[in-house]
Amino acid sequence: MSRRKLISLILVLMLGAYPLAYSLAPDVSSQDTAADSAPRYASFAEYQQATRQYLLLHRHFQTADHEAELEWNSPQEWRPASVARKGILLVHGLGDSPWSFSDLGPALAKQGFLVRTMLLPGHGTQPADLIPVDLEDWRRALRDQVKLMQRDVPRVYLGGFSTGGNLTTEYALEHPEIAGLLLVSPAFKSKSAFDWLTPWLSHIRPWLRSENGPRPQQTALRYLNTPTNGFAQFYRSSYAVRQLLDREHYDKPVVIAVTEHDSVLDVRYILQTFNQRFTNPQSRLIWYGRLPEDSPASPRVLVKTDYLPEQRISQFSHMGMLFAPDNRQYGVDGKQRLCWNGQSAPQMQRCLAGDPVWYSDWGYTEANKVHARLTFNPYFAWQESVIAATLGGR
Repeated sequence: MSRRKLISLILVLMLGAYPLAYSLAPDVSSQDTAADSAPRYASFAEYQQATRQYLLLHRHFQTADHEAELEWNSPQEWRPASVARKGILLVHGLGDSPWSFSDLGPALAKQGFLVRTMLLPGHGTQPADLIPVDLEDWRRALRDQVKLMQRDVPRVYLGGFSTGGNLTTEYALEHPEIAGLLLVSPAFKSKSAFDWLTPWLSHIRPWLRSENGPRPQQTALRYLNTPTNGFAQFYRSSYAVRQLLDREHYDKPVVIAVTEHDSVLDVRYILQTFNQRFTNPQSRLIWYGRLPEDSPASPRVLVKTDYLPEQRISQFSHMGMLFAPDNRQYGVDGKQRLCWNGQSAPQMQRCLAGDPVWYSDWGYTEANKVHARLTFNPYFAWQESVIAATLGGR
């Protein structure tokens, strides 16, 4: 037995969280008896309406504008100007919402895609609703939406942010009819050395950070706190996709965008995996920052600096690549400023008070500077052109 599994077994015995028969490896299968069943909705419009009605009844609203919050958290669709012959389904990350694709969606529609977003179970209402969710709930929801899109267009692509990147990559590896992938900060492997503990820890400690603490739990657009089970299912999704990538190559076109300074992900692993497993010559990995010195030169890897002092940007963030600079919520002049960014309390208060800020990923600090989370991408238009060239949008 490996040292890691031995430690796991000791923890299980000490904490009494599972019976002895419990497997020490997470379930990696995305197949179940419902895999070939019909989707639960007759159309995407029906799914939209049902989801919106559920949110209306169960959402913990953060502002007086309930209609806007329903719009931001509900599945969306953008149609191209001409008849759609291809479509792309976009899947958000842990704690996020369909608003994640408020800029990518219209941009992809201009490239000729029928674009749809979906809401993963446990999201859009309140963080506690992630406690009973299982990875299979997310997989089943994704299968439903893929099947609905396959009814409407002959060629289907998938796209995902963070955890959504895990789910869509896993699906594409197991379903060769998927035509390609668009992945932003795909969460194949986290930086945490202890994420494998979360499936067990979730049974004895529902929250890693108190749900009753002074920090806000969510915004109108996303969760700011996540129950332990959310992290557990995130880990299970990353473990599952790594198991597939260890033995499979993906030969369809893919665009992956990551930043060197991602506070969540092991981006070296993503770079290595891209070079070794995503083999299509058209595929591109966009790397914001400086490549590791030992990284081999490749025309498939495109590099842009993530230090832009003229725009008060110290480094890029896990989420920032999704949004254009003119996004009305997350852009340069957006209404949402994420000041809970791992800095000191006085700096955070200055950020909340509206003082001038620099932008970075979570946890970055620098003397005499206040940092908010970078929530937009100065290279968004260029990134859009890379996607178009790679996925054949133009």
